[in-house]
Amino acid sequence: MAFFFKPSRPKTPSELVKAIKESLLALDTQTVVEVKALEKALEEVEKNLLAVRQMLSGDGEAEPNAENLSLLTTEVCKEDVLGLFVHKLPILGWEARKDLVYCWCILLKQTVGSRYCCVEYIENHLELLDFLVVCYDNKDIALNCGSMLRESIKFPTLAKYILESPSFELFFKYVELPNFDVASDAFSTFKDLLTKHENAVSEYLTVHYEEFFQLYEKLLTSANYVTRRQSLKLLSEFLLETPNSQIMKRYILELRYLKVMMTLLTDTSKNIQLSAFHVFKVFVANPQKPRDIVVILAKNHERLLALLHNLSVGKGSEDEQFEEEKDLIIKEIERIARLPINLS
Repeated sequence: MAFFFKPSRPKTPSELVKAIKESLLALDTQTVVEVKALEKALEEVEKNLLAVRQMLSGDGEAEPNAENLSLLTTEVCKEDVLGLFVHKLPILGWEARKDLVYCWCILLKQTVGSRYCCVEYIENHLELLDFLVVCYDNKDIALNCGSMLRESIKFPTLAKYILESPSFELFFKYVELPNFDVASDAFSTFKDLLTKHENAVSEYLTVHYEEFFQLYEKLLTSANYVTRRQSLKLLSEFLLETPNSQIMKRYILELRYLKVMMTLLTDTSKNIQLSAFHVFKVFVANPQKPRDIVVILAKNHERLLALLHNLSVGKGSEDEQFEEEKDLIIKEIERIARLPINLS
């Protein structure tokens, strides 16, 4: 006699959110003694996260149901599940973390009507972003948190918050962590923060100019080659952008930062020399150079001219614009060297 079992009815978005919330909260009640209970709770979380992922992405044959997406997004915010995602992340296993990050990234993009509900939720719970930043100290979840952060800072309000938060300064430490993968991921997030929203970055640098560039100077003079190269390249990207023109004008008046670029021009790496040139040339080309900058260029003109004459874009490469710019900078340094300046 054959027995036929009716397949279980798929959960509604509301039921699914309730289930994921209960399973995440259940992790609070577990202790080390209750190993089996904890394992069971983690299995339940993993199962529910997979179900949420499937509702968000479809089953591979059919597209996700738009109405279900809206309901799921609304319920996730209403039930504070996004907050649980962040705070429970360190407890979860590898597979569950992967699904959680996927769900986070999809949910942030969802609109209900014209509203990004999950972004609004984070705007009202900004401490979640600080939590994600400090998780770079935990190498087990650092890359997960990095992915969640980069998805979050695609939205200007969330990027602006991190820039202005005390936790932003932690990136100057994280980009030099001994774990290469974590340091590289932190630098990717750091770069996005400084390049994705030009106006927010310009506002931030205007207010925090001194402290930011003092910290940034340490990256440019780091003993770590990768740090020097990446930070120098990034500096030219965000400093020379049009919205940051006032910041650039202020930066190129500072003798200490010209000295940094002059030192980087002598680096053993050709890549660093070339990147340094693109910032150095702005100091030299500035028609309103302060006297102390004119003096140091005059004092060091022989060495600078030798460095520049030997600087090229590489074997077999011809870059007309680079050669034109280099020629102009050489002529300007030669002109300065002929000025009747008191070098004492």
